[in-house]
Amino acid sequence: MENHYILSVLLGIPLLGAFFILALPRHNASLIRWVGLFFSVTTFIVSLILLSKFDKLNALFQFRDEFEWISTLKIYYSVGIDGISLPLLLLTTFLTPITMFSSWSSIQKRVKEFTFFMLLLEVGMIGVFVSLDMFLFYVFWEFMLIPMYFIIGIWGGEQRIYASIKFFIYTMAGSLLMLVAIIWVGNYAGTQSAGFTTLLSQYYILGPSIPIEIQKWMFLAFTVSFAIKVPLFPFHTWLPDAHTQAPTAGSVILAGVLLKMGTYGMIRFSIPIFPQSAQYFAPWISALAVIGIIYGALVAMVQKDMKKLVAYSSVAHLGFVVIGIFSFTPEGMQGAVLQMVNHGLSTGALFLLVGVLYERTHTREISEYGGIAKITPVFATIFLIVCLSSIGVPGLNGFIGEFLILLGAFRSSVLNNQAFAIVAASGVIFAAVYLLWMYQRVVLGPVKNDKLLSLSDMNTKELISVGLLLIFIVWIGVYPATFLSWSDAAVNNFVLKTTRQITGF
Repeated sequence: MENHYILSVLLGIPLLGAFFILALPRHNASLIRWVGLFFSVTTFIVSLILLSKFDKLNALFQFRDEFEWISTLKIYYSVGIDGISLPLLLLTTFLTPITMFSSWSSIQKRVKEFTFFMLLLEVGMIGVFVSLDMFLFYVFWEFMLIPMYFIIGIWGGEQRIYASIKFFIYTMAGSLLMLVAIIWVGNYAGTQSAGFTTLLSQYYILGPSIPIEIQKWMFLAFTVSFAIKVPLFPFHTWLPDAHTQAPTAGSVILAGVLLKMGTYGMIRFSIPIFPQSAQYFAPWISALAVIGIIYGALVAMVQKDMKKLVAYSSVAHLGFVVIGIFSFTPEGMQGAVLQMVNHGLSTGALFLLVGVLYERTHTREISEYGGIAKITPVFATIFLIVCLSSIGVPGLNGFIGEFLILLGAFRSSVLNNQAFAIVAASGVIFAAVYLLWMYQRVVLGPVKNDKLLSLSDMNTKELISVGLLLIFIVWIGVYPATFLSWSDAAVNNFVLKTTRQITGF
């Protein structure tokens, strides 16, 4: 396989799998599941081949594949990855087969459609992380909404229609802002004799020269769109409903990958194209992120539903990522990239574990549980490890990401206020409160409900699904250099370029 086409092949495999699924007989659910798993695992294997060929010392985009798509507007099919997009691409291809495998018994109706939409969703997610043309990025960004809308709306909980529509409307509102911004900057390029184009490489050159008063509005249009997806406070209200009503597979993908598209968009678009505006708004955006950390944690504390508690924890955890991004320091940016992966692993594992309990008891109410450590010791042990990783205990993945983010925020000359790091650090304490308190009420103490006495421990399928995530939860915590080395060159180049554009030196 030529390196030149490997990303296009990566996009093509799940797309081919989705259409292959359509040709299979509906009644043969087992065959459909195996075929879906085959195509998603194949996609992951190809991503590992890509990783083996990736040059960690090269800060530029690699595996470029580009041709003119809409010639009259200079819109290109342009794809490539660097050290920032690589970890998120691997996270996408890693989580997709795990979620499909974990749904083997929980999804019983319309298996064909579910598998079809999961593969289409993977196409959209991969496309977002590899697009180097703004129009192409927007197409994948919008395309991804459709399968997730159906996954929540068909296989979700009792209020699934409300949650799926709310999710769709919120994200569409942000997408329209992005579309306006893309047209605006494209038209601006035309007035500068460059012609209308949507290639990122052109805007990395043109963007910083845009007058600051115009640039600020363009920056806000992009950034608000991404903030809704993160979701950054106060744009977060769609998330708890979507998470609570989505099936377990939907929640894992939503938390594990989809939320990262917002923070990734800030790194790929908002900051490098509009660096002066990013510097101007950095303290304000970081302030919203700090509010989100505290607010998300406090609201998580009072939740009665385990899934909603984990959903609000995402608001807090993604707040850390945003602070790291807008610190404009190598440490903060490295921590943000790593923490995006960490959150996908830890929160994905939490949703899988909540799904394990829900499949057996059909309730997520914390008050219905208690004392299950005596009945399901394996589950209790794994649940504790994942909770500790989400809190950020040293030796597990969450610690190193949060440490780098707080270090970067503390050293940041753009934020120029250590209060951001100090107040954000309190979120770690709050995380310990709501997660350990939930663990205590669900797992420890006396058995409150006689129905729990017949609870079975985790089966082989569930152990494989969560165990694969545990490997990386421990690996990143013990030896993060493996993963930090992927993004090191790209992050340093990003920070250096952005700083030069801001200062003019």
